Amino acid sequence: MNIKMNLIKGLFGVLFMVLSLQGLVAQDNVIDRVEWVVGDKFILRSDIEEAIRNWVISGRTFDGDPYCVVGEDLAVQQLFLHQAAIDSIEVDENGVMRQVEAQMEYVLQQIGSKEKMEEYFNMNSADIREMYREQLYNMEMAERMKMKIVGDIKVSPMLVRRYFETLPKDSVPFIQQQVEVQIITMQPQIDQEEIERVKGELREYTERIMNGETSFSTMALMYSEDPGSARRGGELGFTGRGQWQPEFSAVAFNLTDPGKVSKIVETEYGFHIIQLIEKRGDKVNVRHILRKPTHSTENLKAALMRLDSLATGIKEGEIAFDDAVGLYSDDKDTRNNFGIMYNKQSSSSHFAMDELPVDVARVIDTLPVGEVSQPFTWLLDNGKTVCAIAKVRSRTDAHQANFSDDYDVLRQMYQAKLSEERIKEWVKKKQRDTYVRINKENRDCKFLYPDWNFFEE
Repeated sequence: MNIKMNLIKGLFGVLFMVLSLQGLVAQDNVIDRVEWVVGDKFILRSDIEEAIRNWVISGRTFDGDPYCVVGEDLAVQQLFLHQAAIDSIEVDENGVMRQVEAQMEYVLQQIGSKEKMEEYFNMNSADIREMYREQLYNMEMAERMKMKIVGDIKVSPMLVRRYFETLPKDSVPFIQQQVEVQIITMQPQIDQEEIERVKGELREYTERIMNGETSFSTMALMYSEDPGSARRGGELGFTGRGQWQPEFSAVAFNLTDPGKVSKIVETEYGFHIIQLIEKRGDKVNVRHILRKPTHSTENLKAALMRLDSLATGIKEGEIAFDDAVGLYSDDKDTRNNFGIMYNKQSSSSHFAMDELPVDVARVIDTLPVGEVSQPFTWLLDNGKTVCAIAKVRSRTDAHQANFSDDYDVLRQMYQAKLSEERIKEWVKKKQRDTYVRINKENRDCKFLYPDWNFFEE
């Protein structure tokens, strides 16, 4: 609640600041002006003001004058984008569009309504979406360029220990409670009648589209169960072959006629029909409609009962949890690893409680180490519900980091420090090698990188 209130206060604070600035601009009869030139790109004062609004809505803070901090941030981003263009760095546009939709939803929640959002940005929603698409595309491009600059930083245990020993006491991280979790999942059976019902709907959509009764995009908007693309009439954006489910890619990349609709395609998300929009090199832009067959209440109960019997067998010593995983679990990510869940954030099997999926965290919160949970339902990221039982493999109490127990955390801290240093050195060199000029009125700014040149407008 406090975080939300701070965001709202910040939002109104920046709104007041922007309105005040607009008044001052009107008094000086100045519409806009160039603040930065980076290579062949101009950064206008309006660009900085737009970015400031987005920083506030996203909850980011300013360590100094917002115009100085955000202006420099945009300039540094342009350095990365300039090099990314030279190096032909590519971005997953489909992933960017998912981020755009998530950002639009977040902004709507913070501001309250579509009308208030359009009033705040002085744009219609389509232009706001395009603004975010460009911003998030550039951010992703810059991040990929940073990854290339940093490369693969490997450090030895000896170097990590030396780093840890030189950390000031107040810089040693406090480690939250950590758990390792094993999981067994079962997917409730979906009746063949339900599958045929969904396929029948998709065949009906195809027939209506091919008969000219309606357009694919209209049907996607009305019926697709992929909320991100449905808002765009099912459009996914230009995407490479390896960025979709293999079954989906195989059909999408073989389409040649934009006027036709594909056969029905099954993926882990459900059933799709696809329409080609355009091919461009090794990428393709398509529309799709997703429909998800649902399990019955009876089949959900049956899966929970099977897991309940399995959990009883494990507790009574009839079968080991590790063996049961290989025999019964439907979870492809953990089935071959004794059911041990993997934390992508920490690149380890250890989770803080707030890093676990909510449905799993709720069950294992008070579960003793070594005990098996009661069966529960778990809503996955792909929108499907599975049944599961869990076991806490290990639990570590909250503590101040130490080398023996928290090597992975300390290694990541050290690698992050080396990455930051490598990025800073690259930016300093790029400052010298790239044409960069700043409006002289920003001369008093306290920049993170002080070696910028100034010019008179």
